[in-house]
Amino acid sequence: MSKAIIIGAGIAGIAAAIRLAIKGHQVEVFEASAQAGGKLSEIRLGSFRFDAGPSLFTMPQYVDELFRLAGKNPPDYFQYNKLDTICNYFYEDGTRIHAFADPEKFAEEIAEKTNDSAGSVLDFLSKSRDIYEITNPVFLQRSLHKLGSYLNLGTLKSLLRFPQIDAFRSMNQANEARFKDSRTIRLFNRYATYNGSNPYQAPATLNIIPHFEQHFGAYFPLGGMYAIVSSLTKLAIDLGVKFHFNSYVDEIEIKSSKVVGISCGEQIHPADLVISNMDVWYTYTRLLKGTKLPARLKTQERSSSALIFYWGINASFAELGLHNIFFTEDYQEEFRQIWNEKVIGSDPTIYVHISSKSNPKDAPEGSENWFTMINVPSDTGQDWDELIRVSRKNIIEKLSRNLGRDISQLISCESVLDPRGIDSKTFSYQGSLYGSSSNSQFSAFLRHANFSSGIQDLYFAGGSVHPGGGIPLALLSAKIVDRLIK
Repeated sequence: MSKAIIIGAGIAGIAAAIRLAIKGHQVEVFEASAQAGGKLSEIRLGSFRFDAGPSLFTMPQYVDELFRLAGKNPPDYFQYNKLDTICNYFYEDGTRIHAFADPEKFAEEIAEKTNDSAGSVLDFLSKSRDIYEITNPVFLQRSLHKLGSYLNLGTLKSLLRFPQIDAFRSMNQANEARFKDSRTIRLFNRYATYNGSNPYQAPATLNIIPHFEQHFGAYFPLGGMYAIVSSLTKLAIDLGVKFHFNSYVDEIEIKSSKVVGISCGEQIHPADLVISNMDVWYTYTRLLKGTKLPARLKTQERSSSALIFYWGINASFAELGLHNIFFTEDYQEEFRQIWNEKVIGSDPTIYVHISSKSNPKDAPEGSENWFTMINVPSDTGQDWDELIRVSRKNIIEKLSRNLGRDISQLISCESVLDPRGIDSKTFSYQGSLYGSSSNSQFSAFLRHANFSSGIQDLYFAGGSVHPGGGIPLALLSAKIVDRLIK
């Protein structure tokens, strides 16, 4: 029986552990923190519980697949409900758009609230489906760095349709060509932030993302987002995977250009293969001592980060749902400040996630738990304490204005997470949530491969490598690694 060691118990690390255990490997996972999950973690403030990281759950089939591969019944471990309304969008002019899960109903909602037609929305969603069908077999399910990935009929068919993925104009250019109302354009431009990118630079290929929500649906796990982690961790343990928490890996041990194990504290742990679920930047700079950082990692633009306020709110708001977005009026200026000036503007777009809407136990009766987030630049040495102070004031003023209540008087407890904390807690270089950005048409090809070309039996999984960040893609990275391991 071969032994596999996985560094990091993020969602991709856990998924990789499950897949290898099913194949008969002896698997051990080393995690620096006290709990599994990586960015997909939870925190508690008094009687309030918060999902600390990713809050939108799509493509649940990738989670269910892991249970089925193990011969288990998914609902015995993990359950979730489909959302009827995916998100509520708020605009300064008083417009409120409900993104219904039903595409026809969603299209009619936009037609009723904006100057765009239902037909234009349905055409957009059809284009989003086309991009998914073309890219899924090539870019999402397989390694882009193995010749064999391109030598099959399905891939060749996708490559012949490559012009249809709209890679040579920006997401905003495509959306401005299709829609005429700024409110609609902002709504669909917003999807670039799902992988930490700029809609005014990122290719229109990213218009694939709405298909994940509108076709496959958006869901909420029973017990909150952290239930994904706890259920998969339980499955892994049931399969014989051994977890080592509070165990910081010091080095990946290499001999004659082959992985032979890891060192952790005073101990050497032998292994036949190693999978790093750590940010690929830190994997090279901290764990692969004596190995040069690949040149492309030095020059790749990092994704955006986040500033999050976890607020216990002593009130309830009927007009708010599970997911809520409050738009700025000048969306392009917001992204210019983030990407060009590396600062936070005075009127940021705000995302408020309230898990207690679906899981009432997350807040006391009559109260709500607000995960309040804005997109911010990665950490390059800004004065974050001052940025946090000013942004907190601006966020409270904006939410109070839109909701007609003084939010500052309702906050009973607070915790703050900024790019520095994201870096230190999750080993995400510069606090970038998704590794590198997707601000060019070649970004998919420039992401680090899921294997090392110079070190035998070393593999990489997670949001900082192919195919990208977010729960579905992180799970797919584990699937790709599983296929690569003989």
